[in-house]
Amino acid sequence: MARLACLLAFLFMSSFLNAQKSEGEYVATGGHNTHPYHLEEDNASAPKKEKVVTNTQLFGIGGTNILDTYLSPEKYKGAELRFISHTVRDIPGKRWQQQMMHQGYASFADDRSGDGSMMGALYTLSYGLQRPIDLRGGKWQFCVGGMADFNIGVLDNPRNQNNPAQLRLSAQVGPAASATYKFHLFGKACSTRYEFFIPVLGVMFSPNYGQSYYEIFSRGDYDHNAVVTTPFNSPSMRHAFTLDFPLWGVTWRVGYLGDYQQAEVNHLKQHNYTHALLLGWVKKIKIINN
Repeated sequence: MARLACLLAFLFMSSFLNAQKSEGEYVATGGHNTHPYHLEEDNASAPKKEKVVTNTQLFGIGGTNILDTYLSPEKYKGAELRFISHTVRDIPGKRWQQQMMHQGYASFADDRSGDGSMMGALYTLSYGLQRPIDLRGGKWQFCVGGMADFNIGVLDNPRNQNNPAQLRLSAQVGPAASATYKFHLFGKACSTRYEFFIPVLGVMFSPNYGQSYYEIFSRGDYDHNAVVTTPFNSPSMRHAFTLDFPLWGVTWRVGYLGDYQQAEVNHLKQHNYTHALLLGWVKKIKIINN
């Protein structure tokens, strides 16, 4: 845990210093000059089209609960580190906004006896389209749409000799929505946000019960290894509640993340439940094209 804390602190400070270095680059314009961006006042008289890009970088630390009966019938509990980069592109006058999210996490867990351990790593790429709806003069904003997740990772159990690792590979789509409330606290502009994603249709890789990876990849024996997932065999959900507030010239974001992924396919069960504390910052970049 000490090594995890040191790694998280190093990543946090590196990203914070980079954000401070780029603090003055919030407004940029694109025209026909040699340089792609230049000062806004250079083209003050030309027609302009604005695009607002909001990027959030978050670090999460919390607890995880892991089960994969292909590797072990035991449940493993431990710690998880997660990094999230969430970008929203909003063009005034357009009905839909684009959202892209990169997530990477590493987990370290032990069984009840403390004799066994499980280590996991996963990368998730998410892309979504949502329609923003402003109410009460923009004080409330609701975004409704859909999102697609693409996941790749590995789960390792050092004690196993026959099946020491499990490949995680899946893709899924489903509805996604968020609600944002803007308010003032001590004269400062703040906001709260709740968002969720529920996959309803997807496909995942899974060995069949009793099937080895040698049979799958060396001998090419296919046994229902590409499985269609629905809420009936893979009820999952990801949601987060966050608070944004300004401090020291930076808009900070703090909140909670709950990520509940589970599946029961090919007579095998797996789940990964995460509860994490989030901390990071938000940057808004206004791009004005002539």
